[in-house]
Amino acid sequence: MRDTRPDAIDLSTQPSTTDSAKPIRFNAFAMNTVGHQSPGLWTHPRDESHRYTEPAYWQDLAQLLEHGGFDSLFLADVLGVYDVHAGSPDVALRHAVQVPLNDPLALVPLMASVTRRLGFGVTCALSYEPPYSFARRMSTLDHLTQGRIGWNIVTGYLDSAARNLGQTAQRAHDERYDLADDYLEVVYKLWELSWEDDAVRRDKAGRVYADPSKVHAIRHRGPHYQVPGVHLCEPSPQRTPVLFQAGTSSRGRAFAGRHAECVFVSGPSIPVVKGYVDGLRASTVAAGRRADDVLIYGQALIVTAPTEAEAQAKLADLQAHVDLDAALALLSGWTGVDFSRYPLDATIDYLDTEAGRTALASFSSADPTRRWTVGEAAAFIGLGGRGPVLVGDPAQVADQLIAWQDATGLDGFNLTYALAPETFRDVVALIVPELQRRGRYRPPSAPSSAPVTLRENLFGRGPRLPAHHPGRLIRLDDTPDSASTAPTAAEAAPRAAAPADASSRPLTEPVT
Repeated sequence: MRDTRPDAIDLSTQPSTTDSAKPIRFNAFAMNTVGHQSPGLWTHPRDESHRYTEPAYWQDLAQLLEHGGFDSLFLADVLGVYDVHAGSPDVALRHAVQVPLNDPLALVPLMASVTRRLGFGVTCALSYEPPYSFARRMSTLDHLTQGRIGWNIVTGYLDSAARNLGQTAQRAHDERYDLADDYLEVVYKLWELSWEDDAVRRDKAGRVYADPSKVHAIRHRGPHYQVPGVHLCEPSPQRTPVLFQAGTSSRGRAFAGRHAECVFVSGPSIPVVKGYVDGLRASTVAAGRRADDVLIYGQALIVTAPTEAEAQAKLADLQAHVDLDAALALLSGWTGVDFSRYPLDATIDYLDTEAGRTALASFSSADPTRRWTVGEAAAFIGLGGRGPVLVGDPAQVADQLIAWQDATGLDGFNLTYALAPETFRDVVALIVPELQRRGRYRPPSAPSSAPVTLRENLFGRGPRLPAHHPGRLIRLDDTPDSASTAPTAAEAAPRAAAPADASSRPLTEPVT
């Protein structure tokens, strides 16, 4: 059974909470699919994730989360299948390991139509879509949600996605971030600079909708993208969506430090998560921003009930439905390592792959005090993914959340689920009121007819990127027919060293 108590923390020694303590924030972590972060739990009789194709399923979930004061519903996505395990997608297909999988963006207008404050973070891989068309899709969603959209910036990590989208294989890990820097320059120019604030006149008498002199071609010429024209959309409430990011490799931290407003981290222990948080804060400062310019959410699963005995019984029931083969298929896809080739008692050590480096590092080099076997890692991620499982009655879970936040510096938690939507109902009904009683969660919101953008909801300031963010500092080239002489983001971004792996050793030889 997974150790669900915070690592190396004596709760009896923790300072008492006060109204002045940092509040805990919640996001909900979901995917437009059957099996997301708890492989095998779709087989549980109370799970309703098979209803993911029904509009009412998502609308009910959005209303529940808004009632619970969640910041946003964060929708994960991939563009390929998990076929690294045994070199085949069979396990993923048989056990619904993030397949079948529908487009997350189509869900957003459905849920926005029945909510007023809940934000929506959508994952879109920039490696496979031109920035010009992508910028229009995000501006459209920002309009339709009245400014409640966020973009989780990912570069992709599945070779299956690259192959199906016309590439022989995905680009190298750091090369994908170089591409991303140029991509961000393009979309910043389209969102922030192409249309001036007063370009739209809507002058019926004068028969002028937009003043052409205030709509500008961006004339971008970068190392990866050449985009000469104007943005197709008039300015949306936020212009640039709230920028989410999840990479904690050295190159990912540098990228997040420059661009991200919210970062999601995943790790099995407090030392791992604290290391990620400290590294991200340092990267943000190194990029010329303030450490608190970024909100950092740690992944976690909450299993709770009115009493401790009921919560522990619920945990045992959930664990009985975990599928280890499905978990290994998920872990293989995340890391690019075919774990079907290794015995369950083989020790996991850091390998420098071109897939998701953070996923592998969290079970190896990120915590030198713990050595994980393949079987231990599969059992761990089988319930809730790479974050901790916090189990107990409402007071016990609140203690654990506070302890994790105070020990790591997290701003909040990206909550995954075991059973959909039961896990989130339990959090809203039991944990939110307990945290509110302690002054560690936002008070219930009064009904409001005025729309509130996601950025305003998160940071308590205006709907636009702050003035010191690189997206607001970017400038257009003043010379229509020449390339810009200003350094691109790819040139200006700090380059960090590759992850250290001096203490790692290879996996045991594959089983034949």
